[in-house]
Amino acid sequence: MNFVVIAIIVANVLASYKAFNDSYFFRKYEFHIGSIRSGEQIRMFTSGFLHVDIQHLFFNMFTLFLFAPYVVGNLNNVFFLYIYFGSLVTGNLLTLYFHKDDYYYRAVGASGAVTGIIYSAILLEPNLYMYGFIPGYIFGFAYLLFSIYGMKAKNDNIGHVAHFGGAIGGYLITLFKRPELIQNETVTVIALLIPIVVLFFLQRANKL
Repeated sequence: MNFVVIAIIVANVLASYKAFNDSYFFRKYEFHIGSIRSGEQIRMFTSGFLHVDIQHLFFNMFTLFLFAPYVVGNLNNVFFLYIYFGSLVTGNLLTLYFHKDDYYYRAVGASGAVTGIIYSAILLEPNLYMYGFIPGYIFGFAYLLFSIYGMKAKNDNIGHVAHFGGAIGGYLITLFKRPELIQNETVTVIALLIPIVVLFFLQRANKL
């Protein structure tokens, strides 16, 4: 394991453990629309290190553990951090945009950042298979469409908007670093772009 990835995991574990036992700490640093719009923009960053419970924390960190090596191995530590934190911020920015009038909306978790790492790995590793048999680009395409469905249905407590925003962040930052992927991995690039375009047009048509 790379020391930078380990440091990210340790930071998430320590911050989340603190929040599990300190409700004031949890409320002070969670993603909360009203507080952010009142000037507490630090929550856009700190909320990504808090989790609801052990299961939530373990799932995100285990997923990061699985996919981070593909990104670090193909790029470097610096761009891994760019993608991780860039995806965290884009996920929260998209959430802020979609819920800007819902002053009571709250969320926590590294899911946006981790989703960005997953999508970066899918772009960088054309032979990556999810669950051993699903091509990465098909998984990415289907997952983003599922996220759009979740955003429309609003029938669960999953932060679909943050996941989608994180995926966009990972997608764009990776292509910025490795633009040759557009030519070399055209099918994957287009497959991941289509749901992003669909989201844009649904939003423009006020369907979300």
